[in-house]
Amino acid sequence: MQKGSCLCGGVAFEVSGEMRPVIACHCSQCRKSSGHFWAATQVDDDQLSLTCDETLRWFRSSGTARRAFCDECGCSLFWKMDGEDRTSIGAGTLDGDTGLATASHIYTSDKADYYDISDGLPQS
Repeated sequence: MQKGSCLCGGVAFEVSGEMRPVIACHCSQCRKSSGHFWAATQVDDDQLSLTCDETLRWFRSSGTARRAFCDECGCSLFWKMDGEDRTSIGAGTLDGDTGLATASHIYTSDKADYYDISDGLPQS
């Protein structure tokens, strides 16, 4: 069981299943919603349980996906593609040690000019 939350605690959750390795997304939407690139794991929806959702809000960020955030502290929490039964979870919202590792970088052609990706992981 892995637990997580936003900064103020208005949104809290538990993950009961195995999480996908972290993928770092460098697209402009992820950068704008998180303030840098978005690093996320992912789980099946039936393995994600909200234990507090008082301040959880969903935002339609494109014609095919939506993002969730805390309307109190502004924390970016989740990303969900329409029609999929999996939810991406911001890796930084997980409590304590996760046992996860970053597997790859995506949308690297959209990355900002103020940083380089030099960790040797696959990029697309």
